[in-house]
Amino acid sequence: MVPLDPMPRPIDHLALRGDPGAVALEDRRGALDYPALERAAGALAAWLAAQGLAPGDRVASWLPKTRAACLMPLAAPRAGLVHVPINPLLKRAQVAHILADSGARLLLTQEARAATLEAGDRAEARIATEDEATAADALPPSSADPDRLAAILYTSGSTGRPKGVMLSHANLWLGAIGVAHYLALAPEDRVLGVLPLSFDYGQNQLFSTWAAGARVVPLDYLTARDVIAAVERHQITTLAGVPPLWSQLLEARWPEATAARLRRLTNSGGALGTRLVRGLRARFPEARLFAMYGLTEAFRSTYLDPALIDAHPEAIGRAIPFAEVMVVRPDGSRAAPEEPGELVHAGPLVAQGYWRDPERTAARFRPAPAFAAHGGRAVWSGDTVVEGTDGLLRFVGRADEMIKSAGNRISPTEIEEAVLAGGEAAEAVAIGVANDRLGQAIMLVLSGDPAREGELRARLKALLPNFMQPARIEWRAALPRNANGKLDRAALRREVTS
Repeated sequence: MVPLDPMPRPIDHLALRGDPGAVALEDRRGALDYPALERAAGALAAWLAAQGLAPGDRVASWLPKTRAACLMPLAAPRAGLVHVPINPLLKRAQVAHILADSGARLLLTQEARAATLEAGDRAEARIATEDEATAADALPPSSADPDRLAAILYTSGSTGRPKGVMLSHANLWLGAIGVAHYLALAPEDRVLGVLPLSFDYGQNQLFSTWAAGARVVPLDYLTARDVIAAVERHQITTLAGVPPLWSQLLEARWPEATAARLRRLTNSGGALGTRLVRGLRARFPEARLFAMYGLTEAFRSTYLDPALIDAHPEAIGRAIPFAEVMVVRPDGSRAAPEEPGELVHAGPLVAQGYWRDPERTAARFRPAPAFAAHGGRAVWSGDTVVEGTDGLLRFVGRADEMIKSAGNRISPTEIEEAVLAGGEAAEAVAIGVANDRLGQAIMLVLSGDPAREGELRARLKALLPNFMQPARIEWRAALPRNANGKLDRAALRREVTS
């Protein structure tokens, strides 16, 4: 088991942790052992350092799970730069926003993706393809201050466009060590990386695997059958997913021997619920099932011991290593057992705030409660939880209007802005409605001309990624308003979700 060493290091030092003869990364190009991973990360860092960038400049990557995409989280910080991974599912408008907001000076991508961007979309970024990113030399491991900014991960908020969460070397390092520890990852483990590397947990799959000296196999998949085939082909022991993926995998046919290979399943991005817990336990009887709760602003807050999941499938567990998690009343005092309160996360996993957004930083990152063991700044999640007399936390509800679909956090405002930009609708409200496969599906309630729905859907298909497409559109002559004359979103949400 990985020891809980509380001393953070530069994140690029993870490439030094494995046994020299062990495989660290296996992809379509072949396998890299740990010395080769170290050399490859150093060579990409040397190429980045030769691009005329200043220390602290942001460099973005917009790639599927290629080798360069896997190396960038180590190479950019080693070169003294800040990595900005962009979800490969995003389209031109979202990519342009992230490039402009982050002030990225370089975008590493592929020619086909670059061709979808117009000149104004690039902001200050120069575009380079991953084929160019080669160097004969290699930079040695960095000596960066662990509190130095290493990455900016963009996540949607309930209002406005995606915001950049600032993560330090220490945030990333301690997250890797903590997860590797409580999952009990070992050098013989093989981890299938199916989550996007732009997600905090998708990226942590790389980091926690390397922290344990184990092997990660990145996979871009289209169907559940692709995942099953990869589990068999690469003798996978560990699989992380989100509830919609688990639903797909349970509907697929698994050879009994392949299902028995899995020793560890980890879930994030939404609650599993009793149905999925029972299905996964029956399908994968040899696997320990870890339910987890987290937010990008603190990476991961809680996990449930697999020994407890059959009896408590609705629980989100207890604090992960290095995290202090509290249930807090509106007046800032500690909530009593079984009393609902806001989940507040303190400690060294708390991010540094939102990039160039002091107003939203001040709203979410506030001083820790007076009773907290960790002083300084805490993340006030906005989520309501209760702590039972058994010490287990249970999720009650989300205070904001975020839609959580297929593991993605989606801003309703971003969808509404896209809808209204074309003129097909006069007013728009986006709402998440319960869906067995997705967690939540996107519903649009619009005023305007229903005859233009086909035109609207075609435009949204070109503008927004697949996971942001509405599953249902309802047209009305007028949308309800509250006493202040504003759209009564709460009333609409109650109406369509009741």
